[in-house]
Amino acid sequence: MDNAKDPSNTLVLTFKEDTALTEMMRRRVSSLQRSGQKRQDGERLLLPHESVYRLDFPTQELNFSRWYFSLIAYGRVTITGISQHWTPDLTNLMTRQLLEPIGTFWRNAGDPEDSPLKWLEADMQEFGERIAELAGVRKVMYFLFAFKDGAEAANLSCSVEFTTDK
Repeated sequence: MDNAKDPSNTLVLTFKEDTALTEMMRRRVSSLQRSGQKRQDGERLLLPHESVYRLDFPTQELNFSRWYFSLIAYGRVTITGISQHWTPDLTNLMTRQLLEPIGTFWRNAGDPEDSPLKWLEADMQEFGERIAELAGVRKVMYFLFAFKDGAEAANLSCSVEFTTDK
């Protein structure tokens, strides 16, 4: 997935876990469970194996270039983008605010730890382009990272490279 151009106009942004937002969403789930209430119609609750991550965009004129990801050991990581219309401090996350395609990369349990990660290349390319497009209207974008099949946040490094129109 390498479309890198002149290094002087590249920008690599690292996904950062938003622990405060993740905790706020976990409290919402706990509150509903304790009170015996149901979620709002169409509301998307955070699952136990998910966390909220964010990308902060220092500029809005970006073109997707490539993904950088590494995963120690094995497992599957799924990244789902969240629409620019979600305001986490004001509204609950709704399923209609989840974007497609999602990004997925993995290493199977039987694969050697130093084997390359697998991914759905066309989906990851389209996902990266969609992020660049949405960066034009937001300074921050949120994502749900799901860790499955043994994957753990501590074993993940994930960033995305863009080129800028300098």
